Amino acid sequence: MHFELTADQKELKETIRDFAQREVAPKAQELDREGRFPVELFQRVGEMGVMAIPFPQELGGMGLGVFDAVLAIEELARADQSLAVSTMVSMASGLTVARFGTQDQKERWLPEIISGQKICSIAGTEPGAGSDTGGFATRATQLGNGQWSLTGEKAFITNAGTPISLFTLILAITSDKDAERKKFSLFLTPNDAKGYTRGKGYDKMGWRSSDTRQLYLDDCQLGEESIVGELHGGRHLLHKGYQAARIWLAACSLGLAQASLDHAIGYAKERQAFGRPLERLQLIQQMIAQMAIKVETARLLTYRAAWQIDQGIDDMGALSMAKMGATEIGTEVADLAVQISGGWGFMDDCPASRYLRDNRICTIGDGSSQIQTMLIARSCGLDVNFT
Repeated sequence: MHFELTADQKELKETIRDFAQREVAPKAQELDREGRFPVELFQRVGEMGVMAIPFPQELGGMGLGVFDAVLAIEELARADQSLAVSTMVSMASGLTVARFGTQDQKERWLPEIISGQKICSIAGTEPGAGSDTGGFATRATQLGNGQWSLTGEKAFITNAGTPISLFTLILAITSDKDAERKKFSLFLTPNDAKGYTRGKGYDKMGWRSSDTRQLYLDDCQLGEESIVGELHGGRHLLHKGYQAARIWLAACSLGLAQASLDHAIGYAKERQAFGRPLERLQLIQQMIAQMAIKVETARLLTYRAAWQIDQGIDDMGALSMAKMGATEIGTEVADLAVQISGGWGFMDDCPASRYLRDNRICTIGDGSSQIQTMLIARSCGLDVNFT
């Protein structure tokens, strides 16, 4: 198997790394402390072309693959995972419209998303249901004349309440109340839609500078032209979005794991203990060696899954391995970076502290590690029942 990046991929990775380390990394600690979404910095990411990478050229994108986008997200997360996750959520949501939306939806809503001047989101999770999409309660009622009324709540939604938020893809039940089985549709809901409001941003352990909040729909009326994909086909699209997001979260954790390793090596070289540099202590060397192995494991899992997607290989087991492997490794490596940092690692101004806090959600979102375990077991041929 050939592991060498192409010349173009090397240039892309180095360009984003230089930008992220120069413009993003120096601001990450301050943004985390203030819990502020960085509008101008996100738009700079757009100007660098990151958002455009996986979108078709006919829509204004670069027409590159998922693998190329993973390289860029990895380098952003190496500087600040909060900014990387805001980018990847908008990218995944926009790609849902690009893949399944009408031509009018693409032309009207995607140009500012692809350029990175605006941001978008997708809302599935509700206060009482996450991975169990069958438990969702938000409902869309048909009013006639092609109009629908949406009522319900969504929880833990990223990107919906920033000053540059453009739209949210909202999953709602569209089958009759007495239907034997729920059917769902995905509605493109503009941020200025009447009856659609955003709650106050959450106080979070990590991802403090990304936007996360609850959404409320109270007789939010939308036309049938707002439905993305087929009527009653929204649950399938949401699951496709969740599956796609797994590779992006894997890339986010990979970048953070690399940052944790970078920090640990730098600190071990600078810190003196027992009259000599920390790097000369064998147990420190052992921890850093373990971190390096874990980071490369995450990289191989993530890169393989991204490559397979671009090759049209449908391998849910590999995707789940990448998501679970990289996100769990991200937390393990960040924890080791805290340990190596000693007492400073317990302080908020230590980067390793932020890395550990940020990555904790990655093992939960877009299918928890427990869900991924079941999917991996199923890919191994085991009889797995999700009910």
